[in-house]
Formats: sequence, structure tokens, C-alpha cells
Amino acid sequence: MFDKVVIANRGEIALRILRACRELGIKTVAVHSAADRDLKHVRLADESVCIGPNDSTHSYLSVPALISAAEVTDAVAIHPGYGFLSENADFAERCEESGFIFIGPRPETIRLMGDKISAIEAMKASGVPCVPGSDGPLGNDPETNMKLARKIGYPIIIKAAGGGGGRGMRVVHSEAALINAISLTRSEAGSVFNNDIVYMEKYLGNPRHIEFQVMADQHGNAVHLGERDCSMQRRHQKVIEEAPAPGISEELRQKMGKICADACTKIGYRGAGTFEFLYEDGEFYFIEMNTRIQVEHPVTEMITGIDLIKEQLRVAAGEKLSVKQEDIKIRGHAIECRINAEDPDNFMPSPGTITRYHAPGGFGIRVDSHIYTDYRVPPYYDSMIGKLIAHGSTRESAFARMRTALDEILIEGIKTNIPLHQRLIRDAAFQEGGTSIHYLEKKLGLQ
Repeated sequence: MFDKVVIANRGEIALRILRACRELGIKTVAVHSAADRDLKHVRLADESVCIGPNDSTHSYLSVPALISAAEVTDAVAIHPGYGFLSENADFAERCEESGFIFIGPRPETIRLMGDKISAIEAMKASGVPCVPGSDGPLGNDPETNMKLARKIGYPIIIKAAGGGGGRGMRVVHSEAALINAISLTRSEAGSVFNNDIVYMEKYLGNPRHIEFQVMADQHGNAVHLGERDCSMQRRHQKVIEEAPAPGISEELRQKMGKICADACTKIGYRGAGTFEFLYEDGEFYFIEMNTRIQVEHPVTEMITGIDLIKEQLRVAAGEKLSVKQEDIKIRGHAIECRINAEDPDNFMPSPGTITRYHAPGGFGIRVDSHIYTDYRVPPYYDSMIGKLIAHGSTRESAFARMRTALDEILIEGIKTNIPLHQRLIRDAAFQEGGTSIHYLEKKLGLQ
């Protein structure tokens, strides 16, 4: 096992990684921007290094600064967490070239799955069901593109090959709007992602977002840990996640999970990953693979009892997976609410000092958060300040515990989206299960 690991991230995920490292006896190096010197994990780490100013471009996104931090502290490996450089193949490659172990997939795998077109091609070759589409990048001939759209059938969606986070996509409902939509998406993709390649897919009208968690080692072993329903979204950003997904049978879970695990073996995958699907009318359609740990990983941990971060560390150190597929059992139900420092009505960020904080507790309640009383939420980064997770023997008991926890949690001094979660967890349609990815925006009047 590693002697020392650099945690190349901030906030709750950095603290989560630090705790896993401590349990395995690994020393930790916390890197931080000038604004983050008082983060909880920075105070708890064995060593800390300031890697730059407040803005993430010159700190958490600075490859030279991160590599230098690993060098001066004599670290062995670097854990990227999620976000920032976690799915940056160049960073993973630079780590390896500099003699450090990147705790994640190989650079070539990240590149393969980071490009949506090559990812879809790889998944089709591996037997993973995909959305009907262009099967490659769109050319510049308008007539060819119009014929393709007619063949697929409207509505269709134009997507950027290098897109992500809900950006670089446009829904097209008629042929009259097609050419302009392709042009606008191509322009946006070139500007935002430095890659103007776009492709076309069938637009599913009312799907759910269901994803499968996988873990693979470098010895050819791969397992799945069941699925999560992440359909409660606003502007393609997840708000609440739960596991397992309502209405998915054990037979279908094992069938799709095996397809995902087998695909990992075929592409030589290593580490934690997530296959994301749209699910409609009993059919799964692959949309992308995330080559990192997910924000919502705790719900999978709660229903399987497997520590995914520790498993990441073991696999990166060259060990075999600690579990076989037959060892993994789904027990009960878990739900996660992302707690953001934002206005619950207009979703504007709400940075500032937390004047009072009380974490909820009780049987089956987990809080993953880096905040504390007098902690100042900076305005420079993502607004998520924590995750509240509830686990129960049934979906109904998990919801009941979440309602109690949301009423008990106290965060004063800033605005948070807790009131939104309190409304959603009591929403009749959500409690019934099976709401689509459009449900929340319709409920909020955003559609």
C-alpha cells in the first residue's frame, strides 16, 4: 500500500479521501488554494501545501503546481477526487511520467471514454445498448445531416463530443431548426471544450437517468455494485440520488450490471467508474461513462457495505479487487440530498460565513461535509457544501429518515437549498418513484 498520497481536491470529497487513507494507514498531503487554508481536511492532513491563489485555474487546475506538491512532499500517488482534473487524461499521463501513481483509470482509457463518440463506439463493440444516433461525428453537408435526422426521427439532440456537465447540447424538434442548431452547438463546443466535433442522437422524451457503479482491477477482474437513480435534476445537474433505482428488477439489475462489468474487462478498465444510461419504456440507452468516483457514491456504499474510496486505493496500488460479484448484496435503500450554499428559490450562490451548524444524526444517517461553525464558504468554487445520506431497510424507511434529518439539520449565516429538499422528499410523485429527468424542472416551472 502507498506510503503517502496527495489529495488533489477540496471540500467534502477531499475529507472523504483523507478518512479512507487514514483507515489504511496512508499518510496524506492536502493541497489547497489561498482561500482554502482553513478547510477541515487541510487541518487534519499530515502535511499541507498551498498550490496557488483563490481561482481554481491557478490552483486546483494547475498541473505543474500539483506535480510540484507531490515532489516536495515525497508522495507516491495522487487522488484526484471528482471534478477539477479527475477526468483529465493529460493530467493522468503527466502524473505517470513524473513517477507518481494516478489513482484512477489509465490515461488512454480516460481519453477513450472522455470523447463521447469514441465512447459510444467502444460501448457498442462491447455489447452495451446505446441511443440510436449518427454513429460518428456530423459532417458539414446540410442535406446529409437532414437525411440522417429524418432516419433517426425527431426530436433529436445535437451533442458536443467533448461535452459534459449539461453543456454542449441542443434539442431539435423540426427540420427547420436543425442546421442552425448544429452550427450553434459546434461553435459552443469549440469555444468551451476546445473540440468542435458534434454528433446526433434520438431525443428521448421522458426518460429516467439510471447509472451503474463498477469497479475493476488491473488483473482483469471487474464487478458491478448495482444501480442508482439520478433522475431528480435541474439543468442536467443532479439534486437527489437514490439506490437501488425504483422499479428495476433483480433480474434486470444483474443483466445490465454484467454488461457493464464485461465492458470494463473488454476495454481494460482500472478503478472506479460509472456507466450512465437513459431508461425509458423498459430499455437502457448508454449516454456516457464517468471515469472517476461520483458525487453520489455514498448511496452505493450504504446498500453494499463496500468502501469505494478504499477500493480505489487498493486497486491503484496493484491489489486485486477485495470482492467477487457473488459477494456483493444489495441491502435496503439509500437516498442522498446534495446540500448547496444557494438560494432555494432562484439558485443563486450564497457564499459567506456559517454562523451556526448542527449536523443531524440517528440510525441510518450519514453526513459527508467539510463545513463547521465559523467556516467561510468561498465564492470561487462549486456551491455544494455537503451531502446528507439516509439508509433504511426499505425505500419508505429511508425517506422517513431523510425527512427527519432534513428537519434536524441546521445551517445559519448563509442560504442553502435545504428547504427545496424538504419539499421534494415530501413530494407525492417522487415518493411513488420513477419520476423522469424532466420532473423537477417542470415542478419548478423551468420548462
